[in-house]
Amino acid sequence: MYKDKVTIGLMPTRRPVFKIETAREEYDVIMPIIRKQLAEYVDFVDVDDTCDQGMAAFQSDIEKVVDKFKAAKIDALFFPFCDFGCEEVVVGVAKAFMLPTLVWGTRDTVSTFEKRQKETQCGLFAATKVLLNYNVKFSYIWNCEADSPDFVKGFEKFVRVAFILKSLRNANIAEIGDRPKDFYSVIHNQQLLIQKLNITVKPITLLAIRELAFEIIKKREKEFTDYITDLKSRIDCTEVEDDFIEKLCAGTLAIEQLMKLHGCQAGAFDCVGVRMALEMTGSACAIQGELSDRGFPTACETDVWGAITQLVLTAASLGEDTEFLADWTFRHPTNENSELIWHGGPFAWSLADKTLPRKPTFRRNFRNFWEPWWEIKQGDITMCRLDELNGEYYMFIGEAKTTTGPETTGTWVWIEVDNWKNWEETLMFGPFIHHVGGIYGKYKDVITEAARYLGINVITPESPHPKSL
Repeated sequence: MYKDKVTIGLMPTRRPVFKIETAREEYDVIMPIIRKQLAEYVDFVDVDDTCDQGMAAFQSDIEKVVDKFKAAKIDALFFPFCDFGCEEVVVGVAKAFMLPTLVWGTRDTVSTFEKRQKETQCGLFAATKVLLNYNVKFSYIWNCEADSPDFVKGFEKFVRVAFILKSLRNANIAEIGDRPKDFYSVIHNQQLLIQKLNITVKPITLLAIRELAFEIIKKREKEFTDYITDLKSRIDCTEVEDDFIEKLCAGTLAIEQLMKLHGCQAGAFDCVGVRMALEMTGSACAIQGELSDRGFPTACETDVWGAITQLVLTAASLGEDTEFLADWTFRHPTNENSELIWHGGPFAWSLADKTLPRKPTFRRNFRNFWEPWWEIKQGDITMCRLDELNGEYYMFIGEAKTTTGPETTGTWVWIEVDNWKNWEETLMFGPFIHHVGGIYGKYKDVITEAARYLGINVITPESPHPKSL
């Protein structure tokens, strides 16, 4: 599963016209609270050894702070305002990086004629205008106390956004095999991906996978045999021949090794091609679910945009759950607002509903191939899809909850929404295809904020239907 940290350049700021003692009092209150936020996922790089009293206030601070943050290879910036702050220093540092940027300051007590305090909110208005002048995109937490739920929630949202942007920055997507000839819907523009998102597609041949997988089977090293034992302990394999299980595990290890070799964070997967290359008696979709649980999401049918969507979802959850890529398939027979989210086996084992009496297993599908067979768990879920049209990028985002429905084949779950008609019409006018990413949790606000940084048009079931596209 995706496990990483985001490195945040932490630069408190003050304005020299106000008393440094007052700003320092604020610093001493807010900084211990800030440093405790999401310690498992965040590394802070502060300016305590760079700026007087740990707060940037002068033009001369800019170069020193920039040098320190560059050396630390930061992923994002956070500017807590200890009073009015210094907008020229804030923008001087921010424009040197053009990374996700968070601004925030606490509420002040009301100043009197005799005693002006910090005027923090006033300074935030000034600084954000200057950031806009310099085309620096930023996030903010509204004027609230550091120990308030609003601050904790706002900071967590920013960290999740920073994780998404970090995961896409200079990302490599493995293209495993060729696009299935009938799937015109997954055609993508690689040059535009490089130019707009700095994402590179790297091909991995089916021959390379075949040769490495068969070598793994032949050598039968401990990693491979232990993996087979582990898989059989999780999934009922009693009816499945050993040859299929061995090729499933060897194929998973081979693709993971090749993705690591090429520096790929996700992949787009020719399911039929991989099955044929490995001479599998069952669906290769099972490999995709295993790869997702090992931290390497792969989209079916060589859907590069599906793979990028999966990266976004994984990062939004901070790796707390495993993503999946599904088909919109058909409507519930009795529930007007329910839809089947399905595919022929690529949903990860970790997502299977373990409360059901039957154990996750393999069954033969309508083509007489073995494929995974389990319903995934109940809960809140975020559905997302990235796609392109006429050189523009679009992102569908919707939040749903799972529900019950008729049992089917492969891997599946039923979802329920407020108004399926709105969802369906929004998706039809898209520009989106039948593939959609999903992850457990509510991340609509987080992903919308990340899309704003990326310059991606957001489309939701609640927004006007984009029929003009």
